[in-house]
Amino acid sequence: MFDDFYGLTGRPFQLTPDPNFYFESATHRKALSYLGYGMAQSEGFIVITGEVGAGKSTLVAHMMQKVDRNQLTVGQVVTSNLDGDELVHVVAQSFGLDVEGQDKAAALGAIENFLHEEAREGRRTLLVVDESQNLSVEALEELRMLSNFQLGSHPLLQLLLLGQPEFKQVLAQHEELEQLRQRVIAAHHLQAMEPGELEPYIKHRLECVGWNGNPDFDQRVFKELYEATDGIPRRVNQVVTRLLLLGAVEQRTRIDNAMLTAVMTEMMGDNTFPEAAPKPMDKIAPAPAPGPIKHAARPAAPAPAQMAANVGTREDEIRELQQAVVELSSQVDTGGEAAEIAKLRDQIRLLEARLEEQERTVRHVLTMLIEWIETGESPRAAA
Repeated sequence: MFDDFYGLTGRPFQLTPDPNFYFESATHRKALSYLGYGMAQSEGFIVITGEVGAGKSTLVAHMMQKVDRNQLTVGQVVTSNLDGDELVHVVAQSFGLDVEGQDKAAALGAIENFLHEEAREGRRTLLVVDESQNLSVEALEELRMLSNFQLGSHPLLQLLLLGQPEFKQVLAQHEELEQLRQRVIAAHHLQAMEPGELEPYIKHRLECVGWNGNPDFDQRVFKELYEATDGIPRRVNQVVTRLLLLGAVEQRTRIDNAMLTAVMTEMMGDNTFPEAAPKPMDKIAPAPAPGPIKHAARPAAPAPAQMAANVGTREDEIRELQQAVVELSSQVDTGGEAAEIAKLRDQIRLLEARLEEQERTVRHVLTMLIEWIETGESPRAAA
């Protein structure tokens, strides 16, 4: 929608890693240098870590565009929550080997034969393992053993491990990984972008899809956008996509601070971007990884604590009303007319029954709303 409105040839801030949008920030430039050095050694492990959305996968995809694929064969493992045996089979499959139904020894044999064939053809082999923080120590040891394959004194397999910050800590401190640590020849931790890099990053991605200055950006947006996203590329992409969508809906040619505030409020409301908000809003505590972008906020609902308070208030009102009815009944009792008293008592019982039913209904509705807010699931159908 917004790409048509602004005359863009594509989606500049898609979340899927795309090397065509690679932006070389200072930290990415360093990482690329370490990658280049490590790959020139043709052996051991290269480790790149960084926060979720820091650009690890985009960096590797950019690097792969530059290498000669006739001289380098690359396998990639993207599902790393595996034990040692499973990992061996997945590695074999990443190189196109059919090892289904084979045991671990047979799969290892197939991998070794493949590596020998690649070496005889004059090709190096690289294995890229994403989400390495999910690997067990057993699985990491299997990878280390794979790095032992040699043809004479020539190593047959090099490994590139990508992971979140906790992987860096595990790799550095786990006592059972000393042998693997000794084989790490290059490592870099991707930092967030610097504040001064945010504006060039946004304009670079827009220019990749034919941006001609429409929309323009208020300079204050970049400062507050950095505060809201901490300079993490994927977070920036999420927010700017929403800004452009809002701009298209409202037919704006300039993105300003008020629009950023509106977008951040909406994203926090639908739990898409709970970690930060522009000043002067308070930041929300970190939560699990953001869910998919939604283009409409969930209707605002009272917080559970407020709902509980409302229930208490309703109970107080019921008790006060019941007490008033009792007092009225006492006054009528002194009047002396039995028929009128009986009629009033019937009305009291009817009123109490209605109040009881109303209270049950209110509690049922509130329970469903609380479940909705706390679980994110659709409310159950009323009984």
